[in-house]
Amino acid sequence: MSIAGKQVLFISYNGMLDPLGQSQVIPYLKELSKLGVRFTLLSYERDHAFGPEGQQRCESLRTELAESGIEWHWLRYHKRPSIPATAFDVAAGVRFASRLIRQKKIEMVHARSHIPALIALRLKQRLGVRMIFDVRGLMAEEYIDAGHWSSNGAAARLTKKMEARVLNATDGVVTLTDVLWSEMRDWPSLQANNVAHETIPCCIDLEAFRFDEEARTVRRADLGLDDRFVLVYSGSIGGWYMTGEMAQFFAVLKQTQPNAFFLWLTQDERSIVDQAMTAASPGSDDYAVRSVKPAEVPSWLSASDAGIAFYRPGISRLGTSPVKVSEYLACGLPVVVNAGVGDSGALISREQIGTLVQDFTEAAYSVAAGTIAEYADLPQQIRRRTRGVAEKFFDVRQVGVERYARLYESVLDQS
Repeated sequence: MSIAGKQVLFISYNGMLDPLGQSQVIPYLKELSKLGVRFTLLSYERDHAFGPEGQQRCESLRTELAESGIEWHWLRYHKRPSIPATAFDVAAGVRFASRLIRQKKIEMVHARSHIPALIALRLKQRLGVRMIFDVRGLMAEEYIDAGHWSSNGAAARLTKKMEARVLNATDGVVTLTDVLWSEMRDWPSLQANNVAHETIPCCIDLEAFRFDEEARTVRRADLGLDDRFVLVYSGSIGGWYMTGEMAQFFAVLKQTQPNAFFLWLTQDERSIVDQAMTAASPGSDDYAVRSVKPAEVPSWLSASDAGIAFYRPGISRLGTSPVKVSEYLACGLPVVVNAGVGDSGALISREQIGTLVQDFTEAAYSVAAGTIAEYADLPQQIRRRTRGVAEKFFDVRQVGVERYARLYESVLDQS
């Protein structure tokens, strides 16, 4: 069947003004709209979206999305107290979305992550729409592994109970990794439900993320780098991102690559980086911290020679598809990732695009540092290889949109 003309409500608990909404929601919806899907988008925006500047940005984005045939609505996100705030957001979402479904004769709800999935479940029960649960990770396990929740606490228990109810009722499931789906498909909540499924990793716009020689020259001049070997980390720090361990890896890399330099791209507090780097002992002239706009990230990645991403180990990492790794590869960077992060280990080993850190010890760091340093002698060859892997596995158009379209057809064909 064709998905052209189908009315779909897409619900995201991430705001469209936030980097994740900009990179992991909007590009997909724009491309799927080109196939004829008629989207209504409902997102939850943070407080900054409701100030004068935020309101202007929202109106500008609303116009931009409308040009792609996407009708955007937003509600305010509430954070505290955690459980009551989330319950309020769910209730508000159900009320608002119910009106949209009736008005626009929406046939399917695409729920991005757990909270939107709970909203979609209630909409299905009330109005009979079909639904897709886009699993962005194991929510309870992620908060437990990050130390935010107790494994026996109310929040974790409620989340797992809700997750089972959603999986028992959903018509389609998206996972970010094959390794997570191999675990999930045997869960009791899915045994009586013959759901359609697609594995869709965190894809990116490869037209935006690519190696840029001119940008490399400019950015390296800004930092006074000359011919230094630049290791880069891009994204949030703290929580399940292992800032201290990445700093320790860099200290070992310096032993193999004395001219190494660590570039941190983050909008979080730089004091966290300073403390980690001081503890690991590199000098202050061996690293820099930059808070950059999302549109500037590709130019800074082009200035680098390898990318790193360490995640706190745990069961939740089975479902992780690091968007930063997709961005590193697209910009021609080999990657350093710890073992146990979704499908990344298998991909790195199979495609020879970087190195895995097997455990967080100096010996393991030394082995990985030796491997990544060898890539410094083959920059053009490595850039071609990593870019080729990004095109094959993480292209938002050829991989992400194609698989979403296939899933939409499978779910809507059940109607």
